[in-house]
Amino acid sequence: AHEAYLSDREALAREIGDEVPEIAGFSAGGMPTRVKCLHALVGHALAAGPGVNPIGDEALALMGDFCSEATSAGEETSSDD
Repeated sequence: AHEAYLSDREALAREIGDEVPEIAGFSAGGMPTRVKCLHALVGHALAAGPGVNPIGDEALALMGDFCSEATSAGEETSSDD
């Protein structure tokens, strides 16, 4: 996951011409030596798809239906929920 994250971010930075050398080698949530910021790992898992970020995949699985289509960003839920 660490290498995939770095590779994707570096490719995007080159594409848009916005490389940031200060963060070279650092990836989401403190990977690869520390695990924190699960929101960043979950975001990476959602963006990259299953199998790329095992910690993000596990966090998503533990969240269950919390991230169902009914609670997608931009959708309002009724007060009856």
